[in-house]
Amino acid sequence: MGEDRIRVYVPATVPMLARLRADGLPVTDGHTVTPALREWYAEGDEEELEYVAFTRAAQDALALLHDDPTAPRRRVVVAVDLPAAVIGRPDAVLGSSLVPLTQPVSVQAVAALHVDGDEAVPDVTAAVEVVVKALDGDPDAQFTVDGAEDHELEWYAPSELELLLHSAS
Repeated sequence: MGEDRIRVYVPATVPMLARLRADGLPVTDGHTVTPALREWYAEGDEEELEYVAFTRAAQDALALLHDDPTAPRRRVVVAVDLPAAVIGRPDAVLGSSLVPLTQPVSVQAVAALHVDGDEAVPDVTAAVEVVVKALDGDPDAQFTVDGAEDHELEWYAPSELELLLHSAS
């Protein structure tokens, strides 16, 4: 990755992957290591900070699944390497990793694809049903969401997009 490129983790769904292949992802928000995240997690090394940004993108994927009842119940995170110029001003809230993207994300920018495996589907399905309550502070709902977050997303190379679309549907 060149110095002028920044790794951004974009939350998505399986149907969004099909759009990525055809037209790219629309202008959206993503998560990256921001100055506010570095300040909040000062003891964290680069790998730990990247993991926090990645995890937050996976959490946002739950909300996307909640908004699309027809999507397969699998969280998706698209890791992309983008020029700094297409990343908007980061959220200044201490600890935030959220950044707006000012242009659509092309399939050529994809560094990796991350998708829940089969074993995560029941927990992700349950989490999607209560994610709004969890965001509102319901501890029981948060416990259910945490159950989904216990599953690590599987890694796929960009060249495996077609295979992934076929198997994750």
